[in-house]
Amino acid sequence: MLDDPKQVSIVDLFAGPGGLGEGFSSFDHSGYHPFRINLSIEKDVYAHKTLELRSFFRKFSAKEVPEAYYEYLRQIDISEKLRRKTLFDKYPEKIEQVKDEARLAELGEEDPSTIHAWISAALGKSSNWVLLGGPPCQAYSIVGRVRNQRNSDYKPEKDKRQYLYIEYLQIIAEHQPAIFVMENVKGLLSATLNNQRIFERMYRDLQEPEEALRREDRPVHRDVLRKPFRYKLYSLVKSGKTSSSKLSDFVVRMENFGVPQARHRIIVLGIREDIDIVPNILEPNESSVPIKKVLYGLPRVRSGLSRQEDNADFWISRLDEMAKSPWYISLKKGEPRKIYEKLVSSREKIRRPRADRGDEFIKYDPKIDYCSEWFLDPRIEGVCNHSTRTHLVNDLYRYFYTACFAQVKHRSALLQDFPVDLLPDHKNVSLNGSAPFADRFRVQVSNRPATTVTSHISKDGHYYIHPDPTQCRSLTVREAARLQTFPDNYFFCGPRTSQYIQVGNAVPPLLANKIAAIVYDVLEKANVRR
Repeated sequence: MLDDPKQVSIVDLFAGPGGLGEGFSSFDHSGYHPFRINLSIEKDVYAHKTLELRSFFRKFSAKEVPEAYYEYLRQIDISEKLRRKTLFDKYPEKIEQVKDEARLAELGEEDPSTIHAWISAALGKSSNWVLLGGPPCQAYSIVGRVRNQRNSDYKPEKDKRQYLYIEYLQIIAEHQPAIFVMENVKGLLSATLNNQRIFERMYRDLQEPEEALRREDRPVHRDVLRKPFRYKLYSLVKSGKTSSSKLSDFVVRMENFGVPQARHRIIVLGIREDIDIVPNILEPNESSVPIKKVLYGLPRVRSGLSRQEDNADFWISRLDEMAKSPWYISLKKGEPRKIYEKLVSSREKIRRPRADRGDEFIKYDPKIDYCSEWFLDPRIEGVCNHSTRTHLVNDLYRYFYTACFAQVKHRSALLQDFPVDLLPDHKNVSLNGSAPFADRFRVQVSNRPATTVTSHISKDGHYYIHPDPTQCRSLTVREAARLQTFPDNYFFCGPRTSQYIQVGNAVPPLLANKIAAIVYDVLEKANVRR
């Protein structure tokens, strides 16, 4: 796609695989795409490869994406490295643009003058551009803070992640975007550093970025012809400028806005003070989107078997053996009877999936019952990133049980709901509900939005069990990507563990697309595009 001088330039920091940028770049206003990503910066090598591949995809209009891109997705018998080289060698001019757009670097570690030069080159003469991104959130999340507290050597004031937002401030102060969108975890509201709430400090600093940098003894290399600007901060869910006493107004509950996931994140919309426009807010959906609307059109696949022979016949035989297990037999005599009946009926429906354990590409005709034009691309002729991982047999039994339990009870089973003989042998397991992780095995209930998809999905999958007991497994990368609202033609590069991490850390592009509409409206009303 040729560059349009009327398009609004986007710089995306801490970009991950590009969820925020995807939402903005795909925003369609009456057949026109007003936003263009000029620069994305990401430190993870595999997420950066994903950014590069998606940048290549965006260099063409939807109808002009070359067949070579789809061949890249399908040719899984060839290494990803070779497929990438073959694709990129065919389009050297486009790849030169891709390399300029998607940069592999770590803010806070890369030479600031290099970052400054990249941004200046990306923006050219544009003064009215949009900054996206949010500092890495592990240090602010509730789980991350609990993990840090267990580490006696952890010193929060020495954790550089606590200060990465200063790098974000630096770019705001020096390059003065018309608008910025900053996203972070909800746990930021309660996180503290040196007895000060971090988000309260961020709230003040984001309004006066240059003054905040002076307090940090950081120089600001701003064009001397430009005066320093303040920024007005707005919530996306509450009208008007947000005050410091209502910082919770910045929390966006994404299940209210068309994302099939109960993902709650802080999102701050900052508008430069010379733009005197009050933005709209996100318009809630009439009802939330249950996960069955986005998962059930994908190919059925089975779990793999860990530490033993793994094939479909053996998988079925091991699940058949459940009926002889003490926990299974105990349910036959217990209450409620409906759970046992669901176990029996579901076990009888277990079949060898046509796609077996799936793969990085499966030839298939995927369907979806929600926003099909957003998710589906018939040119793929299949589905990508849809392979399963292996699990221990006893964990498969737990997956099967809690999936059946959810179909009866319409909620995921807690540990106290498990038969005693099915409980894991773990010191944190308790039958009285006092265990710290009572929902250690969490099925995603089909008629509700999913729970929050995080990078933890890369670990063992226990918190992300598929709602169909006959598949008896955790979610695939593609299923997690659908819950995060990535289009099916969005390919995640690297090993599967990295793919999970990329998806879990991303901002849902469909929500970002709705934020883009709000930003575009502000720029149009202020007549400051470009």
